[in-house]
Amino acid sequence: MEQEQPRESSFLALLSRLKYIERWALMRSSRPENLGEHSLEVAMIAHALCVIGNQRYGRHLDAERAALVGMYHDASEIITGDMPTPVKYANGTLREAYRAVEDSAQERLLQTLPNDLRPVYEGIFKSDGSEGDALLRRLVKAADKLSALIKCLDERSAGNTEFVTAERTTRAALDQMATELPEVRDFMNEFLPSYGHTLDQLLYASRPVPRGVPPGATPLRDGGASSGAKDPYGRSAQRRGEERVPRTSPS
Repeated sequence: MEQEQPRESSFLALLSRLKYIERWALMRSSRPENLGEHSLEVAMIAHALCVIGNQRYGRHLDAERAALVGMYHDASEIITGDMPTPVKYANGTLREAYRAVEDSAQERLLQTLPNDLRPVYEGIFKSDGSEGDALLRRLVKAADKLSALIKCLDERSAGNTEFVTAERTTRAALDQMATELPEVRDFMNEFLPSYGHTLDQLLYASRPVPRGVPPGATPLRDGGASSGAKDPYGRSAQRRGEERVPRTSPS
């Protein structure tokens, strides 16, 4: 009996083009960000949020699955492109129409897979309808927002005021999420401030952060929280002044 020839699949080749899709295309950036690097960052943050939930809040989340969902969360944009958020959420009609376009693009991507592999990827792209998976995908959505906030903070730190409004709206959305998801609150208190550090500070100046500090407050060495002037990453002038660390020598 003649053996059936394998069908060529373009699935992974299409995914490799994530690196060619620029995010924030309508905004002036000091450094362009592509969809590939954004997807990786979302995957890492989503994994961290689930680990926090499992270790601290008695969750039973599949952190590895969250990383995969985060990695593929924007895969449909290979076909649709990255639609600016103000357009996507302009009104309910546009949002519903775009969701239908996303679903169609997602289906088109899945159709490029070999039949025996499709169910595995379909389980990543689509929710299984369970309560646990719904929570996991909420954390992936929060990771997406956190990645966007990090980009806004990076741009403002570089002196670019183009992202000020985006930063304000993204932070407000995350503050709301943090009231329902303690994982988001913990990330904003313990991990977000470090994104504004220099390499030397990242290597040598890691310090414990007191638990229970509300999002947006600045943890200090004495365990209190400052509401004084802060940089974009939430560090107070006092804390920045304390961060005098030895410099590394170039190798």
